Amino acid sequence: MPTISYHRIWEFVVDFLAINLGMAVYSLGWAAFLLPYHITTGGMAGMFAIVYYVTGFPMSYAILIANGILLVFALWQLGWKFTIKTAYAVLALSAYLQLGQDMMTVDDGTLMQLLGEGQDSMACVLGAVLNGLGIGIVFLSGGSTGGWDVIAAIINKYRNVSLGRVLLYLDFLVIASCWPIFHDWRMVVFGYVTLAIYTYVLDMLVNSARQDVQFIIFTNKPDEISQRIITETCHSVTSMNGEGYYSRQSIKVLITIVHKRESVTILRMIKETDPDAFVSQSRAEGVYGNGFKAIKA
Repeated sequence: MPTISYHRIWEFVVDFLAINLGMAVYSLGWAAFLLPYHITTGGMAGMFAIVYYVTGFPMSYAILIANGILLVFALWQLGWKFTIKTAYAVLALSAYLQLGQDMMTVDDGTLMQLLGEGQDSMACVLGAVLNGLGIGIVFLSGGSTGGWDVIAAIINKYRNVSLGRVLLYLDFLVIASCWPIFHDWRMVVFGYVTLAIYTYVLDMLVNSARQDVQFIIFTNKPDEISQRIITETCHSVTSMNGEGYYSRQSIKVLITIVHKRESVTILRMIKETDPDAFVSQSRAEGVYGNGFKAIKA
């Protein structure tokens, strides 16, 4: 029987705590800012927000029912790891969303507008930012919020199609549906603005968290530079033999990947040790292994 290390257990617990935090932030964006001002966005959540505006059927219940059906297929097609994290995220989202709506509901049954009347623009921005932050935290923990993400993952398993473009078209369709239903261009415009801000915040959070730096160093002092990198940082160095095509002189080529915050330190090391070194610095996204993120599958 395979053994499960305490490290893996701790990682699992941290992931679930992060998913819990992400869903709380995401739900806050909906309950406190988007729903009270009748603002929607793309995705399945945006679609159920429209259903809520039309029928009053709780958004949390609709999300729970729809994702419950999708997760049955996810367990069959994608395995238990993906399904468990996604199921937990969906349950947390439904619970926090219902809690948030209950707290924001006033005596006449409507949702309280925290920012006051006529503050639709600010509510749109704040709700979108919180949505992007919440989903970003969930994604960084290897989770999913369900909805169209599950459909995309299942299709991607069997078909090599541009799912990002398909999902984008669906998002635009959901938001555009506000016009024939409500005959209100305001909802359509705010929906697209929310989608743009949400996508931007999500992209910034996910990419900045996964951003590392790769250095390729051509130097005549490879031992000194390598030793400093190894002893003064937590990273190692790969050394290769190179030859200048024009000069026909042999030279050592060092490759190392460090965290973005350490890039200035590495450049200073190189300058102090070999000012004549030739250095190439490039961004490396999604670095996994010793000293970086663990590979999650």
